[in-house]
Amino acid sequence: MNGLHVAIIMDGNGRWARSRRKPRWRGHLAGVDSVRDVVRAAPDLGVRTLTLYAFSSDNWKRPPTEVGRLFWLLREYCARERDELLANGVRLTAIGRRDRIPASALRALEAVEQVTAGGTTLDLRLAIDYSARAAITTATKTLARRVARGELRVDALTDRELNDAITGGVPAPDLLIRTAGERRLSDFMLWELAYTELYFETATWPEFGRSHLEHALADFRRRERRFGAAGPKEQTVPASAVAEAVGAVG
Repeated sequence: MNGLHVAIIMDGNGRWARSRRKPRWRGHLAGVDSVRDVVRAAPDLGVRTLTLYAFSSDNWKRPPTEVGRLFWLLREYCARERDELLANGVRLTAIGRRDRIPASALRALEAVEQVTAGGTTLDLRLAIDYSARAAITTATKTLARRVARGELRVDALTDRELNDAITGGVPAPDLLIRTAGERRLSDFMLWELAYTELYFETATWPEFGRSHLEHALADFRRRERRFGAAGPKEQTVPASAVAEAVGAVG
């Protein structure tokens, strides 16, 4: 599946609700409309993979009533959006733990995963009960078991094997967007974001829509991605000069 991979940390639902003197769950409900708007807009804007941070493993620390409403919204989203996702060629999958998701929400999620499995227009990935550190730990254990079984030599282990174990072969995001003005990663895709461009949006998630996504992508496309290399207008420093400088410091 070609095209851009955009990841979004959907932040600010609670602040949106509080600023309007509404309960926090109303902010989460309004955020579902933003999910719908962004999913509809993404393919037209050249996005082919969209990863949304829906529920972090740390979110279990929130009040049980809020957590319950979040999973109720997940179940309702899957039920209400199923036909549209299918009609528009959107494949929905989830990353993260599944063993703690309430049974009714998990059934709804897996039903949509199954029915949309053939979608090729957009790969919509929901990060649910997700922790990047936990994902890296799980991948490390998987590789350790392969070494223990004699399927993989330690000296043959490279970052490619670890990358595949963590990501399942999904390309890293080209762009990460975080809403509500916060400037941190919050344990989201820490391995994958090594060379991802970052964009911080002041609007809260319930305020975020197609126009905000368009603006973020326009900003992204004006950037020069170097992946650690020098830019075309920069003069390359000779290796001898680097060695000289290192020697002087020593």
